[in-house]
Amino acid sequence: MSKKRKEEKQKASTRKLIGIKDISDFSLVTYNNGELVYFLVKPSNISVLSDESIRARVYALMTVLKGMAEIEMCAYNSRENFDGNKRYLKKRMDEETNYIIRQLLEKDMTHLDNIQVQTATAREFAIVVRLRNQDEKEIMPYLNRIEKTLREQGFAIKRSTHEDIQRIVAVYFEQNVTQESFEDHDGDRWVILGD
Repeated sequence: MSKKRKEEKQKASTRKLIGIKDISDFSLVTYNNGELVYFLVKPSNISVLSDESIRARVYALMTVLKGMAEIEMCAYNSRENFDGNKRYLKKRMDEETNYIIRQLLEKDMTHLDNIQVQTATAREFAIVVRLRNQDEKEIMPYLNRIEKTLREQGFAIKRSTHEDIQRIVAVYFEQNVTQESFEDHDGDRWVILGD
């Protein structure tokens, strides 16, 4: 039994391994956690807002969260995370006996630190609605009501598209912001049509 499971796991697609059934035009369909619809939130620069404006924003968010129990919030990096590379470089510096190599490793570490500082504010925010067992005819009016409520509370939002969801998944699972998007099929980018 274990050998059969191992073979099935090796044949499984990347999407199936991470629990993604499909990416529709407006949602991420999962195997076990329903269908996820993302509303991308354009963040406000609170450093230029007055205390009253910040309180009003917090109150608006609280109103949304209290009024719609079905929503979830998601904050994710929109840039690569270099922590693993930095840990590796630190370990190598501690082990390295050659002075020149250690200096090169320190320069690499400084370079990664500089990149991370430049992208420190590269965060994206999303309000997530998890659809479970909704009638297909009711989904769009339901999402439109949620979108209207969010806008009425002063949020600058955009319902995510297929491409937005692919980008979110690519950053979240692959920690890769250099790739255009998450592939529809494993190895899609390597296929050359007509070859």
